[in-house]
Amino acid sequence: MTQTIAPGLAGAPTEVDVVVIGLGITGVGVALDAATRGLSVLAVDAHDMAFGTSRWSSKMVHGGLRYLAQGQIGVAHESAVERGILMEVTAPHLSHAMPILVPLNSSVSPTQSLMTRAGLAAGDLLRRGARTDAETLPRPRRLSATEALSLAPGLRRPGLRGGLLSWDGQLEDDARLVITIARTAASYGAHVRTRARVLSATGTGVELRDELTGSTTAVSAGAVINATGVWAGELVDDIALRPSRGTHLVLRAESLPGLQCSVFAPVPGASNRFVLVLPQPDGTIYVGLTDEAADGPIPDVPTPTEPEIGFLLDVVSAAFARPLHRSDVVGAYAGLRPLIDSADGSTADLSRKHAVLTSSTGVVTVVGGKLTTYRQMAEDAVDAAVAQGRLGAGACRTRRLPILGAAPRTVLATLEQPARLVRRYGTEAELVLASAREVSGLGDDELLAPIAEGVPVTLAELLFGVTHEGAADVDDLLDRRTRIGLVPVDRELARPAAERALSIVGSAASGLHHA
Repeated sequence: MTQTIAPGLAGAPTEVDVVVIGLGITGVGVALDAATRGLSVLAVDAHDMAFGTSRWSSKMVHGGLRYLAQGQIGVAHESAVERGILMEVTAPHLSHAMPILVPLNSSVSPTQSLMTRAGLAAGDLLRRGARTDAETLPRPRRLSATEALSLAPGLRRPGLRGGLLSWDGQLEDDARLVITIARTAASYGAHVRTRARVLSATGTGVELRDELTGSTTAVSAGAVINATGVWAGELVDDIALRPSRGTHLVLRAESLPGLQCSVFAPVPGASNRFVLVLPQPDGTIYVGLTDEAADGPIPDVPTPTEPEIGFLLDVVSAAFARPLHRSDVVGAYAGLRPLIDSADGSTADLSRKHAVLTSSTGVVTVVGGKLTTYRQMAEDAVDAAVAQGRLGAGACRTRRLPILGAAPRTVLATLEQPARLVRRYGTEAELVLASAREVSGLGDDELLAPIAEGVPVTLAELLFGVTHEGAADVDDLLDRRTRIGLVPVDRELARPAAERALSIVGSAASGLHHA
């Protein structure tokens, strides 16, 4: 068995070039960037990979259109560039073009329609400026009412005069991207440890507590990078954040049957605000998202509020013929955006720029930004850490570096492994199945069968989560290695399979130990 990522601190180094705190998308991006520059890296998290904000996104790779509308031209361009890198180089196996339909119904005035068309044209200019191929993301166009209904049969027909079709990027899963980047960092020599809490940090080292054993360890470093997102201020002083909460709902596909694209439902009375209806590969639909100030203590797992849930249901119901009810909601989740407090007004108006700050004790903190721009954030953070620690490091390589499993889409289409595994692991699909066979001794029929009725996840994936992705318990498997936990009913159905996977790997490890 190959374990590239592990819980706890047993065997972890006590002296490295760089300690990275936080294993969300930014932290694993930092670990990969530093490791591929030839630096020794220890990357840690008090909980698990993708435990915080990184798993609560819309699963989109944004091109920056929203930021362009807000006049944040630099942020918009950066988003478009990073979207292209992620979709064409870093992770073509975990991303794909997502068709987006804006229905033009009676609630959208001709002026709003013209503004939206102009915005989409500007978004296509961003794509071209970022040199993203039109085969990756096609150009926008106007649709007739008939064409709009062919893509979204459930739209409200009275008053529908057509639609606007555009394209953006969509992830297979945000947590899967985080975990795959972490594994890639480990493949370049980074030590990635979950259940390792930082008790104190300076620019030259950290004190860690192993959350499995309670033991503490001091690690010295040339530089320390704080990539803990909304929790950044708890490690260093002088970080001013105004977190905002974004809530999503999870529906079954049958709630809006026949949906062939994402729908951006206009918010009545708002000129440039939409609620997103996002079909997912596993038969669910995400509906989001809100932007509400999140004051007070920062929870480990944010909770959606009933007013937010009601707002999302109301807006979508106005665009579709079938009204949505609270009973249609089979799951809901909320994430906190780590917005830099640099302006007055609502959190929706705060910049999505990121910042790299160095504390009085020498800790380099990277904060702000968003999932799409994680790679640039990581590059900037490592540049600052190399300068701060006077480290001997090579140039950044991540702009042209595919992560594990990546390949051109033309190559991915020729792979003979099960389609679900190719979609989630790319060229590593065969490794997932082969390692599951080896550790379990089971046949492919059992390894590839859905683990429960209505839950398409396979036992092979759960086993790989333990053997190669550092899953330590049922929560890791159901909530982050897979996303079954987004639907509580499915989570309970899948629990026995998760327990079985942990037991199989535990028994195999025990057998190897005794042998």
